[in-house]
Amino acid sequence: MADLESIASPFDSLALDYDNWFEREGMPIFAIETEAFREILPLLPKPWLEVGVGSGRFAQALGIEIGLDPSVKLLDIARNRSLNVLLGRGENTPFTDGAFGTVFIIVTVCFVDSPLAVLTEANRLLKQGGKIVLGLVLRESPWGQFYQVKKEKEHRFYRHATFYSYAEVTGLLEQASFSIEKTISTLFQRPGEVGHMESPREGFSSDAGFTMILAGKSP
Repeated sequence: MADLESIASPFDSLALDYDNWFEREGMPIFAIETEAFREILPLLPKPWLEVGVGSGRFAQALGIEIGLDPSVKLLDIARNRSLNVLLGRGENTPFTDGAFGTVFIIVTVCFVDSPLAVLTEANRLLKQGGKIVLGLVLRESPWGQFYQVKKEKEHRFYRHATFYSYAEVTGLLEQASFSIEKTISTLFQRPGEVGHMESPREGFSSDAGFTMILAGKSP
C-alpha cells in the first residue's frame, strides 16, 4: 500500500463541504440518482465494491459492502456510517483477481488521472460474469456544461474534474474489455431547477444530467 503522502487526495481538505452538499442542494439530486441505481441492483452479482466511495453516501444507500478511496478524510466520514472502506486508488487496488461480482464507479471517472487504468483494474477485480456500473455526469449534458463552467472558474470541487462524452466512456469500456448491457438516463431537470422526483429512462439521452452504464466483463 502506498504511503499516505503519495496517496494524498485533493478532497482531503474539502471532505466536510463535499459531504454536507448531500444535506443541502444535493439532497434531491442524490435521491434521483439513487433511484436509477435501484432499477438494476437485482441484476448485479455480489460481492460489491465501490471505487471512489468518498464519504459513503451511495454505498450506504445501495448496500455496497466494500469501498475504496484515496481521501483519508472522506474515509473517516464513511467509517462513521459503519462502512467497510480502505485507503487506495482505483488504478492499483489491494484486492486479488476475481474478488468481486460488481464494481461501482459513481461520479468518480471524471476525477481520476487515468480512466482507462481504473476500468482495466476493475476488470481484473471481477469474476467471470461480473459487472461494472458507472454513474456519470457527461460532457454533452446540461449538467456537464454547468460543471465545466465551474471548472473553468477554478471551483474548489470541479477544478480537478475532466468531463467525458458518452462516446468516449463507451470507448474506454470497450478498451478495458467490457460489453455494454444497459444505459439509463435521469436528472432531466436543469441545474438550479430540481424540484421534484424523477423516474429513470432506458437508454442514453444527452438531455439527462446523470447517466448510468451497466457493462459486463467480456469473456
